[in-house]
Amino acid sequence: MFWSAALAADSTPRPTTPTTLDDAHRSATNAAGWVEENWSTWLSVGLRIALILVIAFVLRTVVRRGITKLIERMNRTAQAVNGTALGGFLVNVERRRQRSAAIGSVLRSVASFSIMGTAGLMILSALQINLAPLLASAGVAGVAIGFGARNLVTDFLSGVFMILEDQYGVGDSVDAGVASGEVIEVGLRVTKLRGDSGEIWYVRNGEVKRIGNLSQGWATAGVDVQIRADEDLDRVREVINQVGVDMAKDEPWNERLWEPIEVLGLTAVYLESMIVQVTARTMPGKALGVERELRWRIKKALDEAGIQLVGHPPEANLSTDAADPSAGVNAPSALANPDSPQSTAASPLAPPATTTPPAPSK
Repeated sequence: MFWSAALAADSTPRPTTPTTLDDAHRSATNAAGWVEENWSTWLSVGLRIALILVIAFVLRTVVRRGITKLIERMNRTAQAVNGTALGGFLVNVERRRQRSAAIGSVLRSVASFSIMGTAGLMILSALQINLAPLLASAGVAGVAIGFGARNLVTDFLSGVFMILEDQYGVGDSVDAGVASGEVIEVGLRVTKLRGDSGEIWYVRNGEVKRIGNLSQGWATAGVDVQIRADEDLDRVREVINQVGVDMAKDEPWNERLWEPIEVLGLTAVYLESMIVQVTARTMPGKALGVERELRWRIKKALDEAGIQLVGHPPEANLSTDAADPSAGVNAPSALANPDSPQSTAASPLAPPATTTPPAPSK
């Protein structure tokens, strides 16, 4: 009943006030006046926003091109040095190219983010938008993202500092703790290593706590020469020194040997042999090849000089006389004799005899 009455009341037509020509003219006049009062503000705000965008895009383009030109200049310098003897072992073109490309990518990203972020804040300020809540929300969101992606942030920052500090590069032999091998690619998040067996290791930069670069500075090649104990040491030293002089004159060992070969002296003396240690400072990563060539030349020179090499030092004589067979026989036991008091005391007691009662008479 109630709902029927309500529906009937709603369905009844209501009187509407007719819109006259004067009312329409008045509304148009008010709108035109409002536009006339605010158009200058809109125009100034629009011009400010357009100017901010133009300056931001122009500045971003100029900065990015400047960074690109700088990276290209670095690569051209590396290519120019590559043809010289210095560039053969101190400069790796691929290493310089990847390092410069990574640095350029980071610088371009930072420049774009800084310029466009500043332009966005200036546009919001021109629109008279309060930036305090927005900046507070951005700070909270940044903290949340930082906690959620802390491993990614750690890898990225570690990669940036590794590249900027030039801790290692393409072609270096490194020991990263979790893996070791030759660096084939350096990235901001992951470094690729090729192991000794040809496997490729993907090492996250944030996981590298310490790293040993075997390709920086210099390396040491060491060779142990084992000769008989009755050889003339002065003659042996003379022969080895002559080997070093001849080796330093030949290609390509004259570039790989950075210092003359040095005979350090005796490192061990045995009854039938003694060991002479020979070392040389070499180009990084070339110590193994220098050691092989040095052993080859020393062996040939000693054979020509009549100096005989011997094998490994005699092992210590650890053999002992055979043990007495009777030592493994146990001492005689008193229990072995069944008639001994100990055997009698240890024997179990006999069970008591049982008597059968007489059968009852009938």
